[in-house]
Amino acid sequence: MTYNVQPLRTQQEINDFLFCLRRNQHAERDVFLFLIGINSGLRMSDIVKLKKQDILTSKNPRIVEQKTGKTRILYLGSLQDLIQDYTNPLDPSDYLFPSSKGGHLEVNTVYQMFQKVAKLLGRDDIGTHTLRKTFGYHYYKKTKDVATLMEIFGHSSEKITKRYIGINEDEISETLYNFRLGF
Repeated sequence: MTYNVQPLRTQQEINDFLFCLRRNQHAERDVFLFLIGINSGLRMSDIVKLKKQDILTSKNPRIVEQKTGKTRILYLGSLQDLIQDYTNPLDPSDYLFPSSKGGHLEVNTVYQMFQKVAKLLGRDDIGTHTLRKTFGYHYYKKTKDVATLMEIFGHSSEKITKRYIGINEDEISETLYNFRLGF
């Protein structure tokens, strides 16, 4: 089976995704998870395990990534009001994304939730990496700074980073859109 997980490339796609999430039973939690994901570039395995104390310890908190074991600084300044509102009723040791079964949401549970949203949107290219890729795609489109994005993602080359966020296809398409020879 081939996975074709893509970023949400437009603000309208992001809005549509949010619209669907807001209809979930745990809408506040699910929307907050989505917003943390598209604004941090973290892997879902790191997002679901976040606790209140992890993101409120400092202006730019640090976490240890599960996959790489590397320390990652989170720059969530633009989300401070949202974070304060969402975390206000929580104890410091509470998970930000609790499961109704206890503990935190599992990555597979988030995947299943996203598959329901994808079905509503008529898409077959949504997965848990969609949030990370969306962050990367929009960061690159805004800054054109692939070197910093490569560092954020922990990739070994710019080529890997551009392929990961689906930018190669977009750039080729844009440059060839009006390209004509011989007529």
